[in-house]
Amino acid sequence: MKAAILVVSSKIAEGREEDKGKTALVELVGSIPAVLTSYEVVPDQAAVIRDRLVALCEGDATELVLTVGGTGVRPTDVVPEVTREISQKEIPGIGEAMRMESLKKVQTAMLSRGTAAIRGKTLIVNLPGSPRGARENLNIVLPVLEHTIEKIKGR
Repeated sequence: MKAAILVVSSKIAEGREEDKGKTALVELVGSIPAVLTSYEVVPDQAAVIRDRLVALCEGDATELVLTVGGTGVRPTDVVPEVTREISQKEIPGIGEAMRMESLKKVQTAMLSRGTAAIRGKTLIVNLPGSPRGARENLNIVLPVLEHTIEKIKGR
C-alpha cells in the first residue's frame, strides 16, 4: 500500500511549533504496512489543503492519504469540509467508528468531525491532530483499510 500523510497545522507550517508527531506518524504508516510516498505540512487554509489533497490523489502514486489535524471545532478546522468538497464518495462510517471508539476513552472525541472519502482510486482518512489520537483512530480503521482500497480499485 502506498500512503501519504498531510499534516494540517499553521503553527508547524510556519515554524512556530515543532512537528513532534512526525516520527510517530511515519512509524504508524510503516506498521500498516505501507510505503510512505509523501509527508507534508500545510497551513490551516482551505485552498492550500484542497490543492494538496487533489494533487496527492492524482494518478496512482498514492492509495491512502491520511490527513492529520483540522478536524475539530475551531474556526480554522476545515479538513472535513475540504475532504467532502474534493471527494467523489464519502464514507461516513469510518468517521463514525473512530468517534464511537474514541468516546470510550475521552469525552472530547464527540467534537471530532473527521470523515473518510474517495477521490479517484485514493482513500482519504481524516485523523485528529494529536499523535496519540491519530494513532488510536488509525488503529480503529486498520482492519478495513486493505479491503477498502481493494474495493476502490474495483477488485
